[in-house]
Order: sequence, then C-alpha cells, then structure tokens
Amino acid sequence: MTEGFLNINSEIGKLKAVLLHRPGKELERLTPQYLQELLFDDIPWLKKMREEHNKFAKVMKDRGCNVYYYEELLEEILVDKDVKENFVKDLVKNCNIDNGEFEGTLIQFLLAKNSKDLVEIAIVGLHKKDFPDIDRELHLVDYIRVDYPFYINPLPNLYFTRDIGATIGQGLSINKMKTPARDRETMFLKYIYQYNPLFKGESTPLWYDYKETHSIEGGDILVLSDKVVAIGCSERTSAAAIETISQRLFREGNIEKVIAVEIPFTRAYMHLDTVFTMIDYDKFTIYPGVEDMVRAYELTIGKTTPRVKPKENLKDALKTALGLPSVAFIQSGGGDEITAAREQWNDSTNTLAIAPGVVITYDRNEASNATLRKNGIEVIEIEGSELVRGRGGPRCMSMPLIRE
Repeated sequence: MTEGFLNINSEIGKLKAVLLHRPGKELERLTPQYLQELLFDDIPWLKKMREEHNKFAKVMKDRGCNVYYYEELLEEILVDKDVKENFVKDLVKNCNIDNGEFEGTLIQFLLAKNSKDLVEIAIVGLHKKDFPDIDRELHLVDYIRVDYPFYINPLPNLYFTRDIGATIGQGLSINKMKTPARDRETMFLKYIYQYNPLFKGESTPLWYDYKETHSIEGGDILVLSDKVVAIGCSERTSAAAIETISQRLFREGNIEKVIAVEIPFTRAYMHLDTVFTMIDYDKFTIYPGVEDMVRAYELTIGKTTPRVKPKENLKDALKTALGLPSVAFIQSGGGDEITAAREQWNDSTNTLAIAPGVVITYDRNEASNATLRKNGIEVIEIEGSELVRGRGGPRCMSMPLIRE
C-alpha cells in the first residue's frame, strides 16, 4: 500500500475500499440471559447470517470495491512476536480481571496460540470450559463472576464496523465507544492502524483515540464533502467529543464546517445514521418526523473550542454548509407513519451509498425502497432477515476506507 491509502471526502463517492467483519462464532455465544449485556435484542441464526453477509460483500466487490476483513488484518500483524505480546497483554487488561497471578496465567495461555487462533479467541471470546484447570489458590471467586461462562467476552457487535472507526479525509478516528462491551473492538482497530501497512499509522492522521474520555461512535459521523462533516449528538456520541474532534479537523485537516445534529437520546434513535443518511449530491433519506425533532448547529474553528452557531433547521444547515440551492429529504416508508415505524425498526434509513444515487438496502423495507426508486435512486437490495437482528443496516456494517 502507498502512503495516503485512506481517502474519504464524501458519503456518496464511488466506494473503492471497505473494512468489514464476517459474522462468526461469537454470535453463537449469545444467550437470552446475556443479550442486554452484549447489546443485542435477539439471537440470530449464524449460518443464514453469514450467507447474507457474504452476499453483501459480493455486491460491493461486483461494483469494483476492495473488501478487507478485520480478522485477516489482525492475523497479519500478530505474526510479529512483539506486536503479539503487546496485543495479548492489552487483551487481558481489557477483561478487567484484576488478579495479577491469573492474568499472567491467561497471558501465557494466549501467547502459546498461533495468530489465527489468537484472533479467534479475541473475537469469539474464551469460555471457561476452554481454559485449562487452574489452581484454586488463585481465589478467582473474588474476581470472576461465578455464574458467568466467559473469561473473555465474545464480541457479537463487531460486524457493525461503522461504529468502531471513521475515515475522514486521509485520517482516521478510532472511536471511544459508549459501552464497555465494545471497547475491545476499538483496541483492535488501533493495532491495525499502528502496525498494518494498509493504514500506515505513522503517516495517517489520528483524529480521535479510543482511550479518550468522551464517547463518539461512527454511526453518528457523516462525511458530507471534503469540507463538511455532520456529527450526531446522540445517546452514544457526546457534545464534548464533537467539539474535540471538530477542532482537530479544523486545525489539522481540511474540514471547514461541522454540522452537529442533536437527536433524541433513545435506543430507537441510537445514531444519526439510523434515521438519516446521504444518498446523492442533494438527496437524503430521513425517518418521517425527525426533521422537526432535531436541532442543528454549525461549528467552525475557534481559539480553543469551536464556534457554535444555531441553525434554523437541519435542511437550512445542510444547504448553507454544502452551498446547494436546495436539498431533498426523502421520507422512509413512503411517509406513512405506521409503515415508516415498522421499516425503521429494520433500518430502512441506514442505507450505504456505493456511488452517487446508488444505495444498498435491506430487501424487506419494500415501501422505503420503492420511495427511493421513485426519487431516482438506484436501489440494490440484499437479504437481511438475520443481519438485522443486531439492529443495524448496510451502513452500520461497513467502514469505508476509500471513495472516489
């Protein structure tokens, strides 16, 4: 790879490279008892889920997009002995065991694994029955939940690669997740950034780091142009994080304006892209009623923190920032309240643009897809009966690396 591999200056430019994670055995470790703790609402059928995800990747490949996978990039870097040792230590530290003797035992167990097996454990988790018998003198009962089956949690949310990181311009934001259940995912991305030639950490600006204090997630970050980024202030992304990353983008990047969009702080409106995405130069798909519920602010460079200017509404903020005479909001569900609510539950507005006016959506959102087509959008449908059980759509499942 050459210097400056990462390049995202829009939401709609032809997609040339993307980072995915193929759903794996970590999904088969979900049980009803731990669904809430692992941020899931339902238990998917993995075999069908993988079939759907493979077809999702094939759609992008068929349109000329290179597809990279988390697990493969991690395996590549963990063949290095020093990187592997640091990775294992960070992995164990992330487990918050707080028992030095057992941590040492666990580290030695993991270091004995080859890179492929180590990556599988890091993602799938380590069940207690898969670990050798341990000396009871370690008094683990004081540190490990007796009724909990894992020493290392599975990561069922990893296939939502959008939240973990965001390419902005030629730099990268390694996001601070709101919930501890996803912290290890961002640690993976930091290792890939530092050690995989694909990212070239020494030459790629880092706009945000997962070790920072305030949360920000990729579902709230929309790169509207080479000068404008929209960021949702949501249940998962804090105002403080928006100010921090905005000021860095102004000072160290090419971004001139950030549109902060405050949305309701509820799981139903988890991220900005669950209710609003860009699909063409002047077209956006939106969940009916959201336009009247959000508040928009224009952020520009300030001395230490950004200058903040309230905007009359979201449409006005977009027109002004993008220099457009008008923008079109295309309502999901054909604008029908009941249909839109049903299809929004299945991520009808979480579209992934792979070229201007060309989007990938779930086939089950029939009314929303028909409405997009009526408005001149090419809609590529994928099956998502199992993928959708994690509460995310095509945009959530993809981290764009390069767009034309």
